[in-house]
Amino acid sequence: MYQYSVIQWLFFFYFYSFFGWCFESTYVSLKRKRLTNRGFMRGPFLPLYGSGAIMMLVVSMPFQDNLLLVYIAGFLGATALEYVTGVIMEKLFGVRYWDYSDKPFNFQGQICLGSSVAWGFLTILMTEVAHKPVEYLVLSIPGGVLTVVTCVLTAGIASDFALSFKAALDLRDVLAQMDKAKEELLRIRKRLDVMIAVTGEEWASYREGVAIRMEDLREGIEERLERLRRMSQEKADGVSSQVRDEVHELGKEYADHVEERRRLGVLKDFFQRDLIRSNPTMSSSRYAEALEELKEKLRR
Repeated sequence: MYQYSVIQWLFFFYFYSFFGWCFESTYVSLKRKRLTNRGFMRGPFLPLYGSGAIMMLVVSMPFQDNLLLVYIAGFLGATALEYVTGVIMEKLFGVRYWDYSDKPFNFQGQICLGSSVAWGFLTILMTEVAHKPVEYLVLSIPGGVLTVVTCVLTAGIASDFALSFKAALDLRDVLAQMDKAKEELLRIRKRLDVMIAVTGEEWASYREGVAIRMEDLREGIEERLERLRRMSQEKADGVSSQVRDEVHELGKEYADHVEERRRLGVLKDFFQRDLIRSNPTMSSSRYAEALEELKEKLRR
Protein backbone atom coordinates (compact mmCIF):
# COMPACT_ATOMS: atom_id res chain seq x y z
CA MET A 1 0.00 0.00 0.00
CA TYR A 2 1.22 3.52 -0.81
CA GLN A 3 1.71 5.64 2.32
CA TYR A 4 2.29 9.22 1.13
CA SER A 5 1.65 12.64 2.58
CA VAL A 6 -0.55 15.18 0.81
CA ILE A 7 2.57 17.05 -0.35
CA GLN A 8 4.05 13.87 -1.80
CA TRP A 9 0.83 13.00 -3.64
CA LEU A 10 0.75 16.53 -5.07
CA PHE A 11 4.36 16.29 -6.19
CA PHE A 12 3.66 12.93 -7.89
CA PHE A 13 0.72 14.58 -9.69
CA TYR A 14 2.93 17.43 -10.95
CA PHE A 15 5.75 15.06 -11.91
CA TYR A 16 3.51 12.83 -14.02
CA SER A 17 1.73 15.86 -15.51
CA PHE A 18 5.15 17.08 -16.66
CA PHE A 19 6.13 13.63 -17.95
CA GLY A 20 2.84 13.43 -19.85
CA TRP A 21 3.49 16.81 -21.44
CA CYS A 22 6.96 15.68 -22.55
CA PHE A 23 5.56 12.49 -24.07
CA GLU A 24 2.54 14.09 -25.76
CA SER A 25 4.41 17.16 -27.08
CA THR A 26 7.21 14.99 -28.49
CA TYR A 27 4.75 12.65 -30.20
CA VAL A 28 2.64 15.45 -31.72
CA SER A 29 5.73 17.48 -32.73
CA LEU A 30 7.18 14.49 -34.59
CA LYS A 31 3.82 13.76 -36.22
CA ARG A 32 3.32 17.37 -37.34
CA LYS A 33 7.05 17.89 -38.08
CA ARG A 34 7.16 21.08 -36.01
CA LEU A 35 7.42 21.96 -32.32
CA THR A 36 4.04 21.83 -30.58
CA ASN A 37 3.31 22.83 -26.99
CA ARG A 38 0.66 20.19 -26.38
CA GLY A 39 -2.20 20.48 -23.93
CA PHE A 40 -4.78 22.69 -22.29
CA MET A 41 -2.31 24.73 -20.21
CA ARG A 42 0.50 26.96 -21.44
CA GLY A 43 3.13 25.53 -19.09
CA PRO A 44 4.74 22.09 -19.50
CA PHE A 45 1.99 20.19 -17.72
CA LEU A 46 -0.84 17.91 -18.85
CA PRO A 47 -3.14 17.42 -15.84
CA LEU A 48 -4.95 14.49 -17.49
CA TYR A 49 -1.74 12.45 -17.37
CA GLY A 50 -1.11 13.46 -13.76
CA SER A 51 -4.67 12.56 -12.80
CA GLY A 52 -4.38 9.30 -14.74
CA ALA A 53 -1.15 8.33 -12.98
CA ILE A 54 -2.58 9.04 -9.52
CA MET A 55 -5.74 7.15 -10.43
CA MET A 56 -3.65 4.16 -11.58
CA LEU A 57 -1.78 4.07 -8.29
CA VAL A 58 -4.97 4.35 -6.23
CA VAL A 59 -7.12 1.78 -8.08
CA SER A 60 -4.28 -0.76 -8.19
CA MET A 61 -3.62 -0.63 -4.43
CA PRO A 62 -5.88 -3.56 -3.49
CA PHE A 63 -4.54 -5.76 -6.34
CA GLN A 64 -0.77 -5.29 -6.23
CA ASP A 65 -0.16 -9.05 -6.11
CA ASN A 66 -2.37 -9.80 -9.13
CA LEU A 67 -1.34 -8.28 -12.47
CA LEU A 68 -4.59 -9.27 -14.15
CA LEU A 69 -6.65 -7.37 -11.60
CA VAL A 70 -4.22 -4.44 -11.80
CA TYR A 71 -4.79 -4.41 -15.58
CA ILE A 72 -8.58 -4.53 -15.23
CA ALA A 73 -8.58 -1.81 -12.55
CA GLY A 74 -6.45 0.47 -14.74
CA PHE A 75 -8.51 -0.33 -17.84
CA LEU A 76 -11.77 0.63 -16.12
CA GLY A 77 -10.51 3.48 -13.95
CA ALA A 78 -8.59 5.34 -16.67
CA THR A 79 -11.41 4.86 -19.18
CA ALA A 80 -13.91 6.33 -16.71
CA LEU A 81 -11.56 9.25 -15.97
CA GLU A 82 -11.02 9.98 -19.68
CA TYR A 83 -14.74 9.84 -20.42
CA VAL A 84 -15.84 12.06 -17.50
CA THR A 85 -13.06 14.58 -18.20
CA GLY A 86 -13.91 14.74 -21.91
CA VAL A 87 -17.65 15.17 -21.33
CA ILE A 88 -17.14 17.92 -18.72
CA MET A 89 -14.67 19.83 -20.90
CA GLU A 90 -16.97 19.65 -23.93
CA LYS A 91 -19.92 20.88 -21.86
CA LEU A 92 -17.88 23.76 -20.43
CA PHE A 93 -15.95 24.87 -23.51
CA GLY A 94 -18.07 23.67 -26.44
CA VAL A 95 -15.12 21.80 -28.03
CA ARG A 96 -13.40 18.45 -27.74
CA TYR A 97 -9.69 18.45 -26.98
CA TRP A 98 -9.44 14.84 -28.17
CA ASP A 99 -11.79 12.92 -30.44
CA TYR A 100 -11.89 9.18 -31.09
CA SER A 101 -14.83 9.35 -33.52
CA ASP A 102 -12.69 7.87 -36.31
CA LYS A 103 -11.45 5.00 -34.12
CA PRO A 104 -13.14 1.58 -34.05
CA PHE A 105 -15.26 0.68 -31.02
CA ASN A 106 -15.49 4.25 -29.75
CA PHE A 107 -18.23 5.61 -27.51
CA GLN A 108 -19.44 9.15 -28.30
CA GLY A 109 -15.94 9.92 -29.57
CA GLN A 110 -14.78 10.39 -25.97
CA ILE A 111 -13.27 6.93 -25.38
CA CYS A 112 -12.35 3.97 -27.55
CA LEU A 113 -11.34 0.36 -27.03
CA GLY A 114 -7.77 0.86 -28.25
CA SER A 115 -7.15 3.67 -25.77
CA SER A 116 -8.71 1.70 -22.91
CA VAL A 117 -6.55 -1.37 -23.67
CA ALA A 118 -3.47 0.86 -23.64
CA TRP A 119 -4.52 2.36 -20.28
CA GLY A 120 -4.57 -1.13 -18.77
CA PHE A 121 -1.03 -1.93 -19.91
CA LEU A 122 0.15 1.53 -18.82
CA THR A 123 -1.21 0.82 -15.34
CA ILE A 124 0.95 -2.31 -15.10
CA LEU A 125 3.94 -0.37 -16.47
CA MET A 126 3.29 2.41 -13.96
CA THR A 127 2.93 0.24 -10.86
CA GLU A 128 5.58 -2.36 -11.67
CA VAL A 129 8.29 -0.31 -13.38
CA ALA A 130 7.96 3.47 -13.69
CA HIS A 131 6.74 4.48 -10.25
CA LYS A 132 9.40 2.69 -8.19
CA PRO A 133 12.37 4.92 -9.16
CA VAL A 134 10.13 8.02 -9.05
CA GLU A 135 8.98 7.01 -5.56
CA TYR A 136 12.59 6.50 -4.46
CA LEU A 137 13.54 9.94 -5.82
CA VAL A 138 10.66 11.76 -4.11
CA LEU A 139 11.10 9.99 -0.77
CA SER A 140 14.80 10.88 -0.78
CA ILE A 141 14.07 14.63 -0.96
CA PRO A 142 14.07 16.32 2.47
CA GLY A 143 10.54 17.11 3.63
CA GLY A 144 11.11 20.87 3.92
CA VAL A 145 12.60 21.14 0.43
CA LEU A 146 9.81 19.05 -1.09
CA THR A 147 7.18 21.22 0.61
CA VAL A 148 8.69 24.48 -0.71
CA VAL A 149 9.08 23.11 -4.25
CA THR A 150 5.53 21.71 -4.26
CA CYS A 151 4.05 24.98 -2.97
CA VAL A 152 5.89 26.99 -5.65
CA LEU A 153 4.68 24.55 -8.33
CA THR A 154 1.13 24.75 -6.97
CA ALA A 155 1.10 28.56 -7.20
CA GLY A 156 2.50 28.57 -10.74
CA ILE A 157 0.28 25.77 -12.04
CA ALA A 158 -2.84 27.25 -10.41
CA SER A 159 -2.17 30.61 -12.12
CA ASP A 160 -1.54 28.90 -15.45
CA PHE A 161 -4.71 26.83 -15.11
CA ALA A 162 -6.79 29.92 -14.26
CA LEU A 163 -5.50 31.79 -17.34
CA SER A 164 -5.99 28.76 -19.59
CA PHE A 165 -9.48 28.15 -18.21
CA LYS A 166 -10.46 31.77 -18.93
CA ALA A 167 -8.98 31.57 -22.44
CA ALA A 168 -10.99 28.40 -23.14
CA LEU A 169 -14.21 30.07 -21.95
CA ASP A 170 -13.44 33.16 -24.04
CA LEU A 171 -12.76 30.97 -27.09
CA ARG A 172 -16.13 29.28 -26.54
CA ASP A 173 -17.78 32.74 -26.50
CA VAL A 174 -16.01 33.72 -29.73
CA LEU A 175 -17.22 30.54 -31.43
CA ALA A 176 -20.76 31.13 -30.15
CA GLN A 177 -20.78 34.73 -31.45
CA MET A 178 -19.43 33.61 -34.84
CA ASP A 179 -22.19 31.00 -34.98
CA LYS A 180 -24.78 33.61 -34.03
CA ALA A 181 -23.54 35.95 -36.78
CA LYS A 182 -24.02 33.15 -39.31
CA GLU A 183 -27.56 32.51 -38.01
CA GLU A 184 -28.34 36.19 -38.58
CA LEU A 185 -27.04 35.93 -42.14
CA LEU A 186 -29.24 32.88 -42.71
CA ARG A 187 -32.21 34.90 -41.44
CA ILE A 188 -31.38 37.71 -43.89
CA ARG A 189 -31.11 35.25 -46.76
CA LYS A 190 -34.48 33.68 -45.95
CA ARG A 191 -36.09 37.11 -45.81
CA LEU A 192 -34.57 38.01 -49.17
CA ASP A 193 -35.90 34.76 -50.65
CA VAL A 194 -39.39 35.66 -49.43
CA MET A 195 -39.10 39.14 -50.93
CA ILE A 196 -37.90 37.73 -54.24
CA ALA A 197 -40.82 35.29 -54.33
CA VAL A 198 -43.35 37.96 -53.48
CA THR A 199 -41.89 40.27 -56.09
CA GLY A 200 -42.53 37.69 -58.78
CA GLU A 201 -39.39 35.55 -59.00
CA GLU A 202 -39.45 31.77 -58.90
CA TRP A 203 -39.04 30.68 -55.24
CA ALA A 204 -37.80 27.13 -56.00
CA SER A 205 -34.84 28.32 -58.04
CA TYR A 206 -33.33 30.03 -54.97
CA ARG A 207 -33.74 27.28 -52.38
CA GLU A 208 -30.55 25.64 -51.11
CA GLY A 209 -29.58 23.02 -48.54
CA VAL A 210 -29.53 23.81 -44.82
CA ALA A 211 -25.85 22.88 -44.40
CA ILE A 212 -24.38 25.85 -46.24
CA ARG A 213 -20.82 27.11 -46.08
CA MET A 214 -20.16 30.65 -44.92
CA GLU A 215 -18.60 31.63 -48.24
CA ASP A 216 -21.59 30.31 -50.19
CA LEU A 217 -23.95 32.05 -47.79
CA ARG A 218 -22.28 35.42 -48.34
CA GLU A 219 -22.27 35.00 -52.11
CA GLY A 220 -25.94 34.00 -52.03
CA ILE A 221 -26.97 37.03 -49.98
CA GLU A 222 -24.99 39.43 -52.17
CA GLU A 223 -26.57 37.92 -55.30
CA ARG A 224 -30.05 38.27 -53.82
CA LEU A 225 -29.49 41.85 -52.69
CA GLU A 226 -28.24 42.80 -56.13
CA ARG A 227 -31.20 41.04 -57.80
CA LEU A 228 -33.71 42.86 -55.59
CA ARG A 229 -32.02 46.21 -56.24
CA ARG A 230 -32.26 45.61 -60.00
CA MET A 231 -35.88 44.56 -59.66
CA SER A 232 -36.62 47.72 -57.68
CA GLN A 233 -35.10 49.85 -60.45
CA GLU A 234 -36.78 47.95 -63.31
CA LYS A 235 -40.19 47.91 -61.60
CA ALA A 236 -40.01 51.24 -59.87
CA ASP A 237 -43.80 51.75 -60.06
CA GLY A 238 -44.62 48.17 -59.00
CA VAL A 239 -42.30 48.00 -56.00
CA SER A 240 -43.31 49.89 -52.88
CA SER A 241 -40.96 52.23 -51.06
CA GLN A 242 -41.32 49.92 -48.05
CA VAL A 243 -39.74 47.06 -50.01
CA ARG A 244 -36.91 49.28 -51.22
CA ASP A 245 -36.28 50.51 -47.66
CA GLU A 246 -36.22 46.96 -46.34
CA VAL A 247 -33.75 45.88 -49.02
CA HIS A 248 -31.53 48.81 -48.02
CA GLU A 249 -31.85 47.90 -44.32
CA LEU A 250 -31.08 44.24 -44.95
CA GLY A 251 -27.99 45.30 -46.91
CA LYS A 252 -26.75 47.29 -43.93
CA GLU A 253 -27.46 44.39 -41.55
CA TYR A 254 -25.62 42.02 -43.85
CA ALA A 255 -22.52 44.24 -43.92
CA ASP A 256 -22.57 44.59 -40.11
CA HIS A 257 -22.78 40.84 -39.48
CA VAL A 258 -20.06 40.06 -42.02
CA GLU A 259 -17.77 42.61 -40.36
CA GLU A 260 -18.61 41.20 -36.90
CA ARG A 261 -17.68 37.68 -37.98
CA ARG A 262 -14.48 38.93 -39.61
CA ARG A 263 -13.52 40.78 -36.41
CA LEU A 264 -14.17 37.70 -34.27
CA GLY A 265 -12.15 35.53 -36.65
CA VAL A 266 -9.00 37.61 -36.17
CA LEU A 267 -8.59 36.08 -32.66
CA LYS A 268 -6.21 38.65 -31.18
CA ASP A 269 -5.85 36.92 -27.80
CA PHE A 270 -2.54 35.00 -27.62
CA PHE A 271 -3.86 32.37 -25.18
CA GLN A 272 -6.83 31.57 -27.43
CA ARG A 273 -4.62 31.25 -30.51
CA ASP A 274 -2.14 29.07 -28.63
CA LEU A 275 -4.96 26.90 -27.31
CA ILE A 276 -5.96 26.02 -30.89
CA ARG A 277 -2.37 25.53 -32.07
CA SER A 278 -1.60 23.26 -29.10
CA ASN A 279 -4.58 21.04 -29.83
CA PRO A 280 -4.60 20.38 -33.60
CA THR A 281 -7.20 17.61 -33.19
CA MET A 282 -9.61 19.93 -31.37
CA SER A 283 -13.14 19.55 -32.75
CA SER A 284 -16.65 20.78 -32.06
CA SER A 285 -20.04 19.40 -33.02
CA ARG A 286 -21.73 22.64 -31.97
CA TYR A 287 -19.36 25.17 -33.58
CA ALA A 288 -17.70 23.00 -36.25
CA GLU A 289 -17.57 25.56 -39.07
CA ALA A 290 -16.49 28.47 -36.87
CA LEU A 291 -13.69 26.40 -35.31
CA GLU A 292 -12.43 25.21 -38.69
CA GLU A 293 -12.47 28.82 -39.91
CA LEU A 294 -10.27 29.88 -36.98
CA LYS A 295 -7.92 26.93 -37.56
CA GLU A 296 -7.58 27.82 -41.24
CA LYS A 297 -6.78 31.47 -40.45
CA LEU A 298 -4.13 30.43 -37.92
CA ARG A 299 -2.56 28.05 -40.47
CA ARG A 300 -2.17 30.96 -42.86
